[in-house]
Amino acid sequence: MNQNEAVFRDAPVRTAVVRMAVPTVISSLVLVIYNMADTFFVGQTHDAMQVAAVSLTNPVFVMFMAIANLLGIGGSAVISILLGQQMHKEAKTASSFCCYASLIFGVLSALIILPLMDPLLSVLGSTQNTIQPAREYLFYIAVGAPFILFANTFGHVVRGEGAAKASMVGGMIGTVVNIVLDPVFILTLNMGTAGAAIATVLGNVCGCIYYVWYFMRRSSMLSIHPRHLRGDKHQMVQVVTIGIPAGVNSALMSIATVLLNNALVQYGDDPVAAMGIVTKAYLFIVFIHMGITNGIQPLLGYCFGAGLRRRFLDILKFSGILTVVCGTALSAVYIIFSRQIVALFIDDASVIAYGGPMLIATSIAGPILGLLFLSINSMQALGRPLPATMLSVCRQGLIFIPLLYILDAGFGLNGINFTQAVADYISIVLAIILLVQTLKAFTGKSESENSLHISQTASNL
Repeated sequence: MNQNEAVFRDAPVRTAVVRMAVPTVISSLVLVIYNMADTFFVGQTHDAMQVAAVSLTNPVFVMFMAIANLLGIGGSAVISILLGQQMHKEAKTASSFCCYASLIFGVLSALIILPLMDPLLSVLGSTQNTIQPAREYLFYIAVGAPFILFANTFGHVVRGEGAAKASMVGGMIGTVVNIVLDPVFILTLNMGTAGAAIATVLGNVCGCIYYVWYFMRRSSMLSIHPRHLRGDKHQMVQVVTIGIPAGVNSALMSIATVLLNNALVQYGDDPVAAMGIVTKAYLFIVFIHMGITNGIQPLLGYCFGAGLRRRFLDILKFSGILTVVCGTALSAVYIIFSRQIVALFIDDASVIAYGGPMLIATSIAGPILGLLFLSINSMQALGRPLPATMLSVCRQGLIFIPLLYILDAGFGLNGINFTQAVADYISIVLAIILLVQTLKAFTGKSESENSLHISQTASNL
């Protein structure tokens, strides 16, 4: 048993959660900064139309993240379960599949987007004022799709063997490169949105180089060698099946953002720019939650694979409390300093006036949003993709989309502002119900001690 596997099985629960969650939270925050950097530096041009253009094309980047999450989070969950079952050869098959699937999806994405760019931008909600900077940004993002997908997929995959620090380092390399190059390309070379996209792609290229080095030199249990693709195809199917909830959640975020932007366009380009800033800023809270829950997913998967039921529940309980504490503190800051936070991105009175109330409305669900992601990831770790997928579909699809039109029709722009928070609260209630049912199935209803532990866990969540 190596050091990473010892953390999965033997370390005290709090130590194990911190050991896995902290690097993953840092990696998530690095990704948030990565996303914020383009908007922040484009905002320094004081051109609200360029900010709006980046916001309008963001759904494409989010769709890339959907594919990366499907392969990466699915791969991480499958790998941790296989390692818990001591199936090391099969774990290498899963990681190798994630490698080549991410590259193939990246190439296909570029081949689809580039010839269909103008129709796609029209669907995304571009206007005459925003279409040119949006086109410049999207072109380079599409060209860099294989690198973006590979880097972000393996930011998740390496955590499957407990290498949370490697995930953090890979993400930080890409972010530092992006942040250094953004002001050079955007402001010094006056390349605007095109410069932002080029910096993003180069950052991901550097992340790819690091992960390839990691697999060649440091990883003992995973592989990206094509020979492992000749293994049992069952692992590949499992990766996709278990990764579907994470992929669906991100894909629906992309679709929801497109519909949201189209709903906002009727109120002008400034609300679109403001919501783009709010969405990027709120990702800080969302990714704190996702960092904690993604970080502990390999722990949960290993416990499931190894049959460590009590340890599974203890990890779940501690992580749930942790997300609520962190979410409450951050949401309070966002609500109190909403206008100041928006003003960090752009010095435009109109955009700030729209953005302040938007950020307050969106942040209301922040304290307990982590319970939704915790429920989804727990079900993935238990090999239960169907209820996890249901929750993902509800939050950004079945609940969010109808609410968007209902609240817009009933309350106008204010209704749009509160759509995400209302959808989140409804989804969280459903998540708790499905989680309790899934835990009962895992532990067995006849075991009174485990049933009591489930009730205590649910009440604490």
